[in-house]
Amino acid sequence: MTENTARPGRRNTARLDHIVLWVRDPVAAAGFYEKAVGLEPVRLDEFSAGEVPFPSVRVNEETILDLMPPAMADRMTMLPGAAEASGHPVNHVCLSLPADDFAALRDRLGEQSVPMTDLSHDSFGARGLARRSFYFRDPDGNVFEARHYD
Repeated sequence: MTENTARPGRRNTARLDHIVLWVRDPVAAAGFYEKAVGLEPVRLDEFSAGEVPFPSVRVNEETILDLMPPAMADRMTMLPGAAEASGHPVNHVCLSLPADDFAALRDRLGEQSVPMTDLSHDSFGARGLARRSFYFRDPDGNVFEARHYD
């Protein structure tokens, strides 16, 4: 069995639904993710109208990033201690893209003057070794890695 192969006979049905990012200005954050990263805003108009507590951006048909204002931390009461954990940073979120989209993302980030790392090669991830990857930071300090396997 190689490192990037699931155990024989085991079927994993879990999917990543969403990740919550703490952002100072959800509308500005949605604009960054739309213009620089190419992700489609979700519920932005409803958030701006005060109808929903936060907007999101769509990563793919199954996954979104929720753009949560820090004022929502007090409402994180789903588990004892959850409010105290709110706002703790995640090290980074990794986006896997086809090679053409990877290059287009790097170009868009450059056009938006978003600082990026140099390219890395052969870094390990969910699908084995990625051919190329790099890191960038959103305006709120959240760190992202972008990579492609093809």
